[in-house]
Amino acid sequence: MVKIAFYGKGGIGKSTTVSNLAVVFAQKGLRVLQVGCDPKADSTRLLCRENSFFQNMEDGSSSAGEVQLIMKRVRSGSPQTIMDYVRARKPFGPEQVIRTGFSGVLCAEAGGPLPGQGCAGRAVITAIEKVEELGIYEKYRPDIVLFDVLGDVVCGGFAMPMRAGYADYVYILTSGETMSLYAAANIGLALEHFQGRGYARLGGLILNRRDVPDEENKVRALAAELGTELTGCLSRSATVLEAEERGQSVLQAFPDSEMAEEYRMLAEVIAGQAMAPAGK
Repeated sequence: MVKIAFYGKGGIGKSTTVSNLAVVFAQKGLRVLQVGCDPKADSTRLLCRENSFFQNMEDGSSSAGEVQLIMKRVRSGSPQTIMDYVRARKPFGPEQVIRTGFSGVLCAEAGGPLPGQGCAGRAVITAIEKVEELGIYEKYRPDIVLFDVLGDVVCGGFAMPMRAGYADYVYILTSGETMSLYAAANIGLALEHFQGRGYARLGGLILNRRDVPDEENKVRALAAELGTELTGCLSRSATVLEAEERGQSVLQAFPDSEMAEEYRMLAEVIAGQAMAPAGK
């Protein structure tokens, strides 16, 4: 089993990228577990299509109606997150928090506190510990575990997947935009501080293009500063937005598209870097 954590600034496209990579790995015959480590609990939404939410969106709701649906979802929470069950203080097992998504990808959401009422970082710690306590790895025996981690801050619980025994590798998503580069640099430095303690290794940077000037050179320069490499580049593509409007991954909505091929190529590189030591 190989465990990989993906970090990067909020809005950089981590969940979209991780979900598409999860599908690629699953379609190659691997058993994949994707764990969302964000209080919004939206990492796996493109894999485990929430029919009531997306169906209402597709039925021609107005812009105001769409906002109302979003607010309803935020207020009501997601009842299948690990933290929702922890807060209920009732016994629960793997079956309550694991859903099976597109192409058989196993999906779990850490969840978090209600807005303004707790520490999201602490929730990530609790949720990841619960994954082990519940015997989820033993029960489902994944070949690869993908952690999708909020990366604007790297402290407390959000650094949990970096720690020894959790993730084996970390990949950082970034664009060439200044604030995205700052976030990527902070994440990279956090990993540097952990070196020598058996923590996760930095696998590389992934460029999710925003088409800013000299973008690839900036990201390559940051990779060099962090002693790593540019693992892959993803285009800024309307195909991604069209798939998300359907509530689907690109691999599901447009499997023959150029963008789907980019995700396949990126998965190949990551498999070669991170999974080869495990004999995959």
